[in-house]
Amino acid sequence: MRVASPILYTRRLIVRMADYRDAGAIAQFYRTNRAFLQPFEPDRPDEFFTEAYWQFQVQHNQLEFESGHSLKLFLFEQDKLDSVIGTLNFHQIFRGVFHSCVMSYSLAEAEQGKGLMYEATSSAIAHLFEEQNLHRIMANYMPHNRRSGNLLKRLGFTIEGYARDYLQINGKWEDHILTSLINSAWKPELSHY
Repeated sequence: MRVASPILYTRRLIVRMADYRDAGAIAQFYRTNRAFLQPFEPDRPDEFFTEAYWQFQVQHNQLEFESGHSLKLFLFEQDKLDSVIGTLNFHQIFRGVFHSCVMSYSLAEAEQGKGLMYEATSSAIAHLFEEQNLHRIMANYMPHNRRSGNLLKRLGFTIEGYARDYLQINGKWEDHILTSLINSAWKPELSHY
């Protein structure tokens, strides 16, 4: 049975999982923003920037969602639904005694500084806490990525530590600041084991 993925509406955005019709727009987002995102992401093979890659990946994302392991969302402006302007991923979803996940995100260079990522993440976090009953969302950022650090602080994330050589970003091991947000309204009676 196919599980319906959430569609989140904010003041300016629609935040949802992609389907096969979005593959071209996703590839275009990554091609347009390749140089801008490169310092913040892992090395990407050339096929990552193709529509064919994303046709496969959106199917894979759906399977991961249906199995409860991730929720990989894309940001669309409400008045421009054929263009992807960002990504918002909740991956490594664990239940049991953990009920947590890791959040990551990216936004088009042309859309920076408008509060769009705050708008998207606020809505998605509310969904994960209220509808999915997750207890904890973790997000990590490189110390020099002030914009990301400011977003997480504004969202209420708390710094929990500093990890040396944490992730290989753009071909180099990078330190990361570790943060988390706790769901103060978590309901043990709704937990899924």
